[in-house]
Amino acid sequence: MERRSFLKKASAAAAVGAVAAPAVVQAQAQVRWRLASSFPKGLDTIYGGAEVFAKSVNAMSGGKFNISVHAAGELMPAFGVVDGVQAGTVECAHTAPYYFFGKDDTFAIGGAIPFGLNSRQMTAWMYEGNGLKLMREFYKNFNIFNFPLGNTGAQMGGWYRKEIKTLADMKGLKFRVGGFAGKVIERMGGVPQNIPGGEIYQALEKGTIDAAEWIGPYDDLKLGFQKVAPNYYYPGWWEGGLNLELYINQKAYDALSAENKAIVEAAASHAHVDMQAKYDARNPAALKTLVSQGAKLHRFSKEIMEGAFKESMALYSDLSAKNPNWKKVYEDYAKFRADQNLWFRFTEAGFDDFMQAQKL
Repeated sequence: MERRSFLKKASAAAAVGAVAAPAVVQAQAQVRWRLASSFPKGLDTIYGGAEVFAKSVNAMSGGKFNISVHAAGELMPAFGVVDGVQAGTVECAHTAPYYFFGKDDTFAIGGAIPFGLNSRQMTAWMYEGNGLKLMREFYKNFNIFNFPLGNTGAQMGGWYRKEIKTLADMKGLKFRVGGFAGKVIERMGGVPQNIPGGEIYQALEKGTIDAAEWIGPYDDLKLGFQKVAPNYYYPGWWEGGLNLELYINQKAYDALSAENKAIVEAAASHAHVDMQAKYDARNPAALKTLVSQGAKLHRFSKEIMEGAFKESMALYSDLSAKNPNWKKVYEDYAKFRADQNLWFRFTEAGFDDFMQAQKL
């Protein structure tokens, strides 16, 4: 009797387990997100950052967390991704924060501001300084949770139909420049144009604009700017290290399990490092090719650099006086920038100056 009783109980337990199994599987249902990029597919390094991120999320989750990546224009315009994330139209986006300075100038600090931090300094501010904390407090106003996702490093200063030697040459210049930096160009007498990456060549070719900047040699070669505006200037003083961001709808992020949140964080960090590595590795050969195809390299004159710096600092003072969000974040950023440049002056700059003077 005891044996028969045991077998009945075991059979009942097995039956319950068989019924419960689908419920366990359902509890671990796949997560599917859509990511809207602000970049065209043709720019494989900057657009590819989102693909590296999505692939890593998929791999680390064992295929249970899938993110489809959509180029600018597929789901929404390049400059519409913040609205999309804020409204929950998409779960996340990959973009350059300074595109959205029109909503609040503070967005730009999360990406790059003229005469700001270089790429290593920006990463240090985000992860070890107060950058992530302060930017997340700000992004709460837009229902966004963020992670750094890529950095271009210091950029070039763009392509010009004519040489730009003095501040007077900036007067009336119709210049495509990314987002927030246009405020400084305007103060210098230029006419900034905020045009998505995929539309720059046509505008330059047709003469709608006189000059344009994008990122640097690798992407610029793909876009072919040297064919229509051969004067290639450096450095891009408005982007000493552009930090790209992953914007996530707050509700979508909060709904993730602790495991999936950790996966998103790790995947974003991996993609962040991967993008910078690709740009640093690919830009040298691309610059050589551009020069061989007729690009004429010019360094911005001291007059232009000093004039741009003066106008940038004046702009930041004006913004601090009227925008509490900007003031709160910028004060911390500026202090961090001062300390970083003191340190880099004795280490990175000293080493780089010597090495770049050698015949290697």
